[in-house]
Amino acid sequence: MTTPLIEDSRAFPAVPPPDVDDPQQIIANDWDAFQAVERMTNHWDRPGWVPGHRAYYWMLTFPDEPELIDQARRCQRALADLDMDEVPHDGLHITMIKIGSCTDVEPRTVDLLAHLADGRLGSRFELRAEPMAGSKGAIRFSVTPWTQLVELHTGLHRAGQDAGVPGGRPSSLFRPHLGILYNNRERRAAPVIDAVSDLRERPSVALHLKRVDLVELRREGRTYRWNVLHSLALSDRSPSR
Repeated sequence: MTTPLIEDSRAFPAVPPPDVDDPQQIIANDWDAFQAVERMTNHWDRPGWVPGHRAYYWMLTFPDEPELIDQARRCQRALADLDMDEVPHDGLHITMIKIGSCTDVEPRTVDLLAHLADGRLGSRFELRAEPMAGSKGAIRFSVTPWTQLVELHTGLHRAGQDAGVPGGRPSSLFRPHLGILYNNRERRAAPVIDAVSDLRERPSVALHLKRVDLVELRREGRTYRWNVLHSLALSDRSPSR
């Protein structure tokens, strides 16, 4: 059973879309939330990210999706005047769930977590990177549909609970997205929203989800980089409904 998403101010958008599998409702919900933002914040000003900080995350990565990379580059070039920090083509990702900092989670616990998660991943599926929207700290593609993403998140969250790791918001607050630019200062949101609106007619891009990666994440300047510690394959069987 898919975890129901709830309204919560800790998530963005705070209110989930009415139908998590209807692309138009997801796209509209993301855009409406972005249009309501008055001021954008510095993405890099985040609690806990002191120099040298590293943390474990579950992520979906896209090194073999040339259409996505091309679309991201075109949008980044079109928005270059905003002077935001580009996500490099080999850094495109969907963050699934935080596991914990490397100081709080031992390597053997990471290995146990990967073992526990391996049986809870479900089948391969397809997403689409849709017209662009944003948040208070980033510009990003909406992604659709959400059901299998939420199911994957739920499996990873439960594995984390069984392994006793400290991180991870509940699946009810999960709002999947795929960032391409990080905002690096306080600014008025209206000019950013206007610039992004000019790109919303670009076609969507298919993404083929075959695995989920457990990574050790770090910052290099104003860029996220990671080492993949475990890469778990999704099943090639069709999901039973």
